[in-house]
Amino acid sequence: MAKAGNTPQLINPKSVSDMSAEELWLRYGKLIVSALILVVVAVGGYFVYQYQFRAPEEAKAAEAMWKAEEYFRQDSASLALNGDAANAGFLKIISRHGNTKAGKLAKFYAASAYMQLGDFNNAIKYLKDFSTSDKMISVRAAGLLGDAYAETGKTEEAVQQYRKAGTMYAEDAQNSSEYLFRAGLLYQTLGKNKEAVEMFTIIKDKYASTERGVEIDKYLARLGSVQ
Repeated sequence: MAKAGNTPQLINPKSVSDMSAEELWLRYGKLIVSALILVVVAVGGYFVYQYQFRAPEEAKAAEAMWKAEEYFRQDSASLALNGDAANAGFLKIISRHGNTKAGKLAKFYAASAYMQLGDFNNAIKYLKDFSTSDKMISVRAAGLLGDAYAETGKTEEAVQQYRKAGTMYAEDAQNSSEYLFRAGLLYQTLGKNKEAVEMFTIIKDKYASTERGVEIDKYLARLGSVQ
């Protein structure tokens, strides 16, 4: 049995309220100071990490990206991925700076480059590992993953990605209508005409002025669903 002198003393809220500020400080001052020191150290550590480590790494990653992006815009997919003698490609940027904003975006670019090269499995690998808070890029990434699945014969996975891409950001009318259209066509190949009509009807109701919206009635007609 523990001795009474070793029993922890619980703080009585009532007794605390009866204490003067001086008495409170004498009794709990060390505890308060220790807590404040922990807060200061934690906040200070966060800012040291952000400004001395994180910010420079973000800058390095962004600087490395420009040449790889230039190669990508020139349709030089292999150089965009692997870089040249003087510049890193997307793969090395991911390896070195994968946790930075630029490093994360490099995964999307890498997947797009692999799609150009016909390496759909690697495209799927990088797209599944990619995430962003940018809604428009999210739409394109989901749609691109649908393309990659379609190219590898994974029709069920492809249609789900197209449907996701077509319904995640309604303000992007052009891409939303395009991916809904692709979802509708794939549903038809799967014999799921009800779902195909659902996709085409969304295009008709929400995106009538888009390229797909202008021609959607003929696809609905083929499914016997024009009103």
